[in-house]
Amino acid sequence: MRRTVLAVTALALGLSTAIAQDPIAARKALMKANGQQAALGAKYVKGEEPFDLAKAKAIFAQYQDAAAKMPSLFPENSKTGGETAALPAVWEKKADVDAKFAKFGADAKDAATKVKDEASFKEAFPAVQKNCGGCHETYRMKKS
Repeated sequence: MRRTVLAVTALALGLSTAIAQDPIAARKALMKANGQQAALGAKYVKGEEPFDLAKAKAIFAQYQDAAAKMPSLFPENSKTGGETAALPAVWEKKADVDAKFAKFGADAKDAATKVKDEASFKEAFPAVQKNCGGCHETYRMKKS
């Protein structure tokens, strides 16, 4: 548990520096961290990795942190450059994007309080993951 907290703290400190310097790099780093956590969560759900409650809770902590930071990482001057995959719709519908991040954070927080074991994780995790598609389908360039 302590290692997980230290890793999340180190990631947060590093991202704070990146946010101040380059919002595109910062949002890409947050999304990469989310992706790594999502991959671990998927392994737990599929039974491909032994379940670890502390690490499972860290998944939701990462999601909450990302959801809180992401709205500020789409300033007007970050529409292009940095190989961004964000579509112009992000800025055209910023209120919707911000609402989706708020829902993602709230759902992750709720899941973190409900998860007590592997069974409750397997129930909560997919519901939180559905939030990701809500933004990625509408606001992110499709990979070719």
